[in-house]
Amino acid sequence: MKRITDYTWEEYNALPVADKAECLARPDGMPFHTIFAQQFDRARLDRLCDAATKIRSIAKSRAGMEFLQRLLFHKRAMIYFTQPSSRTFLSFLSACQILGLRTGEVRDASVSSEFKGESREDSIRTFSSYFDLIVMRTQEKGLAERMAWSLSQSSRPVPILNAGSGKDQHPTQALLDVYTLQRSFERRGGIDGRTVVYVGDLARGRTVRSLSNLLTNWPGVRHVFVAPPPLRIGDDILAMLRDRGQEAIVSDDMARWLPEADAVYMTRIQDEWDESKGESARIDTSRFKIGLREMAAMKPGAILMHPLPRRDEIAPEVDADPRAMYWRQVRNGMWIRTALIASTFDCLSRIDHYFRDNL
Repeated sequence: MKRITDYTWEEYNALPVADKAECLARPDGMPFHTIFAQQFDRARLDRLCDAATKIRSIAKSRAGMEFLQRLLFHKRAMIYFTQPSSRTFLSFLSACQILGLRTGEVRDASVSSEFKGESREDSIRTFSSYFDLIVMRTQEKGLAERMAWSLSQSSRPVPILNAGSGKDQHPTQALLDVYTLQRSFERRGGIDGRTVVYVGDLARGRTVRSLSNLLTNWPGVRHVFVAPPPLRIGDDILAMLRDRGQEAIVSDDMARWLPEADAVYMTRIQDEWDESKGESARIDTSRFKIGLREMAAMKPGAILMHPLPRRDEIAPEVDADPRAMYWRQVRNGMWIRTALIASTFDCLSRIDHYFRDNL
């Protein structure tokens, strides 16, 4: 098994994704650094989802919460978010608190030494001297992966969890999305063979890229990408899905696909990535919104998801529909991220034993 320390950065960066995933893993196959969705096969996803469900059950009692908070009370985590965030930040912060980790945070580079000209790489190397885990969210594509390689070369390797990197990947959002799908369909045949309809800004939405990758672990999933032509899904995602034997359909007709969807995954317009002022506002998105009429067109057992924040793509009155899953996604995110952190520090077997002996 090749390790990340066996490669120079240039050699590692040139590897296929499957080889990179192996390099980023511990000997048991679970990730040490979590950088991209392709690190998770079906067995690893099932392991994490099972752990998340056990953790949320354990946390319902005082004794259970005390057990969880003793697991990692001797560890410290830096939450380094230089891209705006509330849900992902608070989700990771809560996950750390559940496991007893003490935390530090930087949420604005202007209050760090980067303001004085220090590189982000040097800032993160500094954090690794103080903390045992770095959770990072950045607009800079590839920074999390580059720092995972860099910190692995140190005499004290510190794991990196990618909480969003450029327009490319958001692996932990994909984990919570898969966990939500699993819990929604676990008594109705599971995820196999489902039709997932992704709607909105698919060209720049990193959550869709990561989720579609993860869903290739379930056979027969049909992916339907619905967006205005300027915001259509990238050809690389279509090629990836077809290479893995899954059906990928591109459309600009949301009404056509709503009745066939088992899950609708709405996204907002990602205008923070506009290259010119008002670029996104010039795109007609009026046909890509969900209200009560659109919900009526969906199957009774279908679910509606959204990574949030939303704008006007889902009407507030839809929130009362039991098929609206986005608030459950938020809570599921806290539990799956707790499971991921526990896995990063190799605590899942202790959680299994506690669950078996006490619940």
